[in-house]
Amino acid sequence: MAKIKVKQLRSSIKRPQNQKRTLEALGLKRIGQVVEHEATPNILGMVNKVKHLVSTEEA
Repeated sequence: MAKIKVKQLRSSIKRPQNQKRTLEALGLKRIGQVVEHEATPNILGMVNKVKHLVSTEEA
């Protein structure tokens, strides 16, 4: 599987609870933090749900 890097760009303050939980499930806690995940359908779906808060690139 390919790997992707996910970086949090915007705050989760004043966001719906499901978006906050999605960021937490991705392992993101603060702006500027980068995590690496396998590009599985589950992870890609979570990234798509919060695409306005994060940026992605292939690792």
